[in-house]
Amino acid sequence: MAKRVGVVGLGIMGGAFAGNLINAGWQVIGFDIDPARCRALRRKGVEIAPDAQTLAGKAPIVITSLPKPAALAETVCAILDANVRPRIIVEASTFSIADKTSAERALAKAGHVMLDCPVSGTGKQAAVKDLVIYASGDHKAIRKLRPLFAGFSRAAHDLGAFGNGSRMKYVANLLVAINNVATAEAMVLGIKAGLDPSTIFEMVASGAGNSRVFELRAPLMVRDRYDDPSMKVSVWQKDMSVIGEFARQIGCPTPMFDATVPIYDKAMKTGHAEDDTASVCAVLEQMARVKRSTRTRRKGRPTRK
Repeated sequence: MAKRVGVVGLGIMGGAFAGNLINAGWQVIGFDIDPARCRALRRKGVEIAPDAQTLAGKAPIVITSLPKPAALAETVCAILDANVRPRIIVEASTFSIADKTSAERALAKAGHVMLDCPVSGTGKQAAVKDLVIYASGDHKAIRKLRPLFAGFSRAAHDLGAFGNGSRMKYVANLLVAINNVATAEAMVLGIKAGLDPSTIFEMVASGAGNSRVFELRAPLMVRDRYDDPSMKVSVWQKDMSVIGEFARQIGCPTPMFDATVPIYDKAMKTGHAEDDTASVCAVLEQMARVKRSTRTRRKGRPTRK
């Protein structure tokens, strides 16, 4: 298999995919509607295509990492308009199964193979290949792409039928939504009780209450800085909507997930739309009428003792 791949969508996640694949020896062709992202990835060695149609003409494998279903639909049209030999499309976004199935059927009619491959992990994790890929769809294609997946993730799992990758992602992100708010709730309780934020992080991280989400988000809450996001609240709202709608469709109660929705909504309404999702801590601080005596904004990550 030629080590040449296209990446459509060079945002936080797609940009990390592209950068890591370059480091792993792949020739990467990228496209994004944001010129700034294109310039940044060109500096890392990515060949920038003028549009998705041109990219599809050059790359036998195309990874899509996109913010909205409409962007996926546009990309599918571009691939079809390229009128090229069969491609493998690795769809890594978090969308509804209906949106992905519609794209898969359109591509299949032209002989292309689309895989449903959402990833578990934040942008910060993506930067260091600390991602898990939930792959689903054509088994032979997934097996063929193992070397590619190894270039930007630490593990890739074949979950079977197309759509199972997304189903698994919904389960994982439901827990992320809950654990992120739970982390903020615990942090605010500790701060209001008079504990130092760094001490809260160190003690929880070394005890039974720890979680992977706590380790990733609590340091931002300690520093009270959310302006270098690895997942923006505005993008996360899309994921929340997809998960909630899926749970309703299959008739599954999600009381804890539902309880987090107003907190994320309030983050959107109070100026945190473009901040990291850890900013729900600032929301809960406001609700608890917490005023930090010294705003702890450290340059480094809190360390565990």
